[in-house]
Amino acid sequence: MATATAGDRWVFGYGSLMWRPGFPFIERRAARLYGRRRAFCIYSVHHRGTPERRGLVLGLAPGGSVRGAAYRVAAKDWVEVYAYLREREQPTETYVEASAEVFLDGGGRAGVLVFLSDTHHPQWAGNLSLEQQADLIAGAVGLSGRNIDYLRDLVEHLAAEGIRDRCMEELLEMVEAREG
Repeated sequence: MATATAGDRWVFGYGSLMWRPGFPFIERRAARLYGRRRAFCIYSVHHRGTPERRGLVLGLAPGGSVRGAAYRVAAKDWVEVYAYLREREQPTETYVEASAEVFLDGGGRAGVLVFLSDTHHPQWAGNLSLEQQADLIAGAVGLSGRNIDYLRDLVEHLAAEGIRDRCMEELLEMVEAREG
């Protein structure tokens, strides 16, 4: 495990938590989670779509691995951070809270809180092809804006973190062509 004082907790982010955590932390490390991959696998009926015209949002789908960020949260802040994360990540309970182990860049491991996609939830889109994902994302708009903006933001922030996600880059090109 990574060095941490007693009671400190770790949180893993693979999407917007990487660049907009919204909570206090005492350490941030690049990390890799095995057994899950970043994917547009959750139907969005609020933030990036509507019940009539669903969009897609990110989740951690089974298989592969994903690079993200691990945050060490001080024990004294944990109750507030945990409440914030539950409110942020669970508005429609499309994610399952889990404990996992990540491998930290530079060495070490950390046990983390992570929100995994609930494959039994009605908003689970499953393993869609890139074409199906592009069709759903193109033109979708919800309370938080256009679905393509969410995807573009992801690709740009991953690149800024030094993470090359070719599937997300290809998906963005496909959606841009559809919205052309």
